[in-house]
Amino acid sequence: MKQHYVMPVGVDDFKRVREEYYYVDKTDFIKSLIDGHSQAILITRPRRFGKTLALSMLYYFFTMENAKENRALFEDTAIEKAGEKYMAVQGSKPTVFISLKDIKQANYESMVIDFSDLMQRLYFSYDYLLASDCLNGYEKSYFEAILSRQASDVELQKSLKNLTTWLNRYHKKPALVLIDEYDAPIQYAFDFGYYDEAVTFMRNFLSSVLKSNPDLDFAVLTGVLRIAKESIFSSLNNLKVSSLISGKYTEAMGFTEKEIWQIAKDFNVVDKLPQIKEWYDGYSFAGTNVYNPWSVINYFDNDCKPSVYWLNTSGNSIVKELLKRTDKKQAKELRSLLKGAFVSATIDEGVIYTDIYKNRNALYTMLLTTGYLTLAAAPIMQSFSISANLRIPNREVRTVYAKEIVDRIEEMEGNPNLLALLQDLLSGNVESFSEELNDYLLTLVSYYDTANKESFYHGFILGLTALLTPKYEIESNRESGYGRFDIGIFPENKNQNGVIMEFKVAGTEAALSQTAKIALDQIENLEYITEFRNKGVDKVWKYGIAFCGKKCEIAANV
Repeated sequence: MKQHYVMPVGVDDFKRVREEYYYVDKTDFIKSLIDGHSQAILITRPRRFGKTLALSMLYYFFTMENAKENRALFEDTAIEKAGEKYMAVQGSKPTVFISLKDIKQANYESMVIDFSDLMQRLYFSYDYLLASDCLNGYEKSYFEAILSRQASDVELQKSLKNLTTWLNRYHKKPALVLIDEYDAPIQYAFDFGYYDEAVTFMRNFLSSVLKSNPDLDFAVLTGVLRIAKESIFSSLNNLKVSSLISGKYTEAMGFTEKEIWQIAKDFNVVDKLPQIKEWYDGYSFAGTNVYNPWSVINYFDNDCKPSVYWLNTSGNSIVKELLKRTDKKQAKELRSLLKGAFVSATIDEGVIYTDIYKNRNALYTMLLTTGYLTLAAAPIMQSFSISANLRIPNREVRTVYAKEIVDRIEEMEGNPNLLALLQDLLSGNVESFSEELNDYLLTLVSYYDTANKESFYHGFILGLTALLTPKYEIESNRESGYGRFDIGIFPENKNQNGVIMEFKVAGTEAALSQTAKIALDQIENLEYITEFRNKGVDKVWKYGIAFCGKKCEIAANV
């Protein structure tokens, strides 16, 4: 099949992607399932990491419906190249694919209505069963109740299980079941206060089809969170979990280093690889290095313009609520991450929703599973817990993190206002900028931090400026004129002001003023403004900033 060179922004139907858009070959996932699998597989990944597209691919490969037509979708892919042993399985299974990601209601009654609508549409897809002789009179009445949306809550809870029974009876083959975003209804139920009712419904809905079901071949589920077995998958001992911490299928969702290289080669922009890595790399899925696919796709779709594409795609009300409950130690740890540090935390993947606000480890578990943080090294598996070092994955997430995590903490604590500081920096309000920066140093920095000298201050300021993207491009240690400036801020709108910052460390507080002037003179004498002129930015504020411990002084030309 011909490879297209249009990126599939927001397209998660495998058939459409293969026929109309650029496709990154993920069919090795199919091969790994054919080689061996558990009866029930749960794969947890952050939002926008290709979960729906992966399940859609499985559907088009395995489903008996339009099998001959679907075979063309896999031409020249890894699964076809693996040999006829694997392609012989194509189009061989009655397959059910549902997504729960749109079941987002404020009360239990509305959730049930959504499920009723979902199952009605699903049953319509298999209405040939109703016309066959494989259903008895009672079963046909049940089928018609689903189609007319007259089924009770209890009948809905068994509707997926019953469908697999009838498919097996009709085709004489057990069914493959694919469930996307299985945890979405539970999260919304928890947010809106009908958690217990929703859990009962979901436990019966999922367990009936997944547990001791002779009509099930196997099932693959995806979601963001691993909900504890005690609350949803009660007594389900055949569930195999692939999480961010451990498990198989690490390359099935997200882009690998090799795949990124191939995309850049195909689009003739191999020179952009360092930029793509800086902005969108850095995730670790059970030891496999992964790029954010949503952001990479948008990057190429926008003519390789780096920006924050993941913003507001991973919002999670539980994270926001957990942030309100942070103690001073956690707040300091969360800020330190923005400066390039990592934090040590205990990860509890099996936390029960009802205990989530009682569990001090829940915050870091949620930040990891939702994609704000990633593993900095292999976790240590202990008897009853997992110890891990966590960090911010990349430049894009650093911006999102500054906006959604650190800013929220500072709002709650009444700490210095980061947005005000940045506005004064960009506006040339030297006195206000100096006061706010000194407040930040006093509030957020320890004397232990400042022992790292200039490199610490450089990283500290770089972290604070992350919030300026995408309207500004932030460059660090960039060659310009006759040297390298410490930080340059380039506006997207060339009529706005740019910023050059040069940092020095003074030996004493008395030397701060003179040291700041030396830093400013360096900006002028080495003509750091050259790169700004090359980019068409004529107005540039120049800041020489001297630090000593938890104090600073600024010499500026604005």
